Amino acid sequence: MIDRRKMIIFLRHGQAENNTKKILAGRSPGVNLTATGIQQAEEAGKMLESLNISKIYSSPIDRALQTAEIVGKHCDLDVISDQRLIELDMGKFTKMPYDEIFAKHGNVFLKFYEGSDEVSENGVETFAAVQKRIFDMVDFVVNNHKNENVVLVTHMDPIKAMIGNVLSLKPEILFELIIANASLNIFKNHDQKFYVTGINVMPSARFHETF
Repeated sequence: MIDRRKMIIFLRHGQAENNTKKILAGRSPGVNLTATGIQQAEEAGKMLESLNISKIYSSPIDRALQTAEIVGKHCDLDVISDQRLIELDMGKFTKMPYDEIFAKHGNVFLKFYEGSDEVSENGVETFAAVQKRIFDMVDFVVNNHKNENVVLVTHMDPIKAMIGNVLSLKPEILFELIIANASLNIFKNHDQKFYVTGINVMPSARFHETF
């Protein structure tokens, strides 16, 4: 029998307007799922239907909450908003196009994972701060939902924080790692140790996508 218990499933929000426009939305309100993102969330919900999910926690950001609500309907669960799952604060880079950021500041994404002062000096939340709140969220789930499967709907970098910690990934690898919209990233906790059992889990029809 497949052991479907004690999983923490990180789900990135579905495709949103900022993704198609290649803009760093950060915590800006009113950035909604696209029609494609809604469909992706529906597909994620269908994948989760058989996993006996007990709780769904979500970032309070619109695109994440919209994804979580769709998934919640498939799992017959209400969504609980939690600030620890929020998108990182992009500081002065909020609403800036990727190309403009790279042109003015170089590879700020790699600098973010490296903990460069240049990133924090521009008001961007540090990767260490993201890791701290995500680890706190995971500890909360472990302590309050023993032997349960829990979904955490969030954003790319909070998910990278968890994967990077479990797999001890270097900044260069974290930069190259792309977490697909509406993909499941699955962790199992056994004897107080986490194992990765799935990264970018999605329907096979999406395997051709480039990110």
